[in-house]
Amino acid sequence: MSAEVEHAAAILGALATRDVPLAPLTTYRVGGPAALMVRARSIDDLHLVSKAVAATGLTALVVGRGSNILVADDGFHGIVLLLNDFAADYRVEGTQIVAGAAMALPQLARRLVAESLTGFEWAVGVPGSIGGAVRMNAGGHGSDMQACLVEVLLFDLLAQWSGWVSADRLGLRFRGSDLASHQIVIEARIQLAGGDQEASARELDEIVRWRRENQPGGQNCGSVFVNPIPGELSAGELVDRVGLRGFALGTAAVSAKHANFIQATEGGRSADVRALIELVRNRVAAETGFVLRSEVRLVGFADAPFEDEVGVSL
Repeated sequence: MSAEVEHAAAILGALATRDVPLAPLTTYRVGGPAALMVRARSIDDLHLVSKAVAATGLTALVVGRGSNILVADDGFHGIVLLLNDFAADYRVEGTQIVAGAAMALPQLARRLVAESLTGFEWAVGVPGSIGGAVRMNAGGHGSDMQACLVEVLLFDLLAQWSGWVSADRLGLRFRGSDLASHQIVIEARIQLAGGDQEASARELDEIVRWRRENQPGGQNCGSVFVNPIPGELSAGELVDRVGLRGFALGTAAVSAKHANFIQATEGGRSADVRALIELVRNRVAAETGFVLRSEVRLVGFADAPFEDEVGVSL
């Protein structure tokens, strides 16, 4: 343990747990432990994490469903923050809902159909959380968060401030936003419409069927690269074009079922996954001229750009 971790642990007291494995909290299921983990139960707990960050300079990482992060084999030398204990439910306010950041998208999509609300069916196929979906402007099947998001409740770890912010101030764009790593989504207000419960249920079933037929299961993070020309040219097409479908590197492989998925093997190494991501990106750039942008957030890699190492994961 470094002096910074010891100092942070002293500030956080019983709120923090040391050396917690992160692999089970991610869909890749590889990587090392977090130096400290905090299961926040209130805004007051977030204020305490803010004090620990300010006093030590350690990085805080909010982990949602772990569906877009790759943790280094050596782990994460910082504070992992989980919001499940106080931001994992929703409430209905007419045709709007307010959902906690830790709520799973597929679960919420199904519950809203049961409430006869429509406009969120697309999310049944996205294995992330509300908080990460806001940050990444997650989407699929013709829609995304930007299409329904009204406002979000944010907590700023640096300023120790919380408040509601309109969606039009978040800089939402295709698979991205302007949210800084220290701005944590606590809740999201979503605008929906009254709908036909049976029709929405059929739409859910169709989305699930399509994903099962066209995308692999197992240890992956979903799509690795953002489509370079949404609706016209997909990242998977480019990976296919350079002949890398099914290509393996150590304990990682490009999926034979969908070329924009990279699979990890049980007991595999995150270093292999990262190396394969870079190999694919470099090969596509060299042979097609397209530089693919990765959706995977790198956690704990010493040479990773700072902005790729911190934030809120799906």
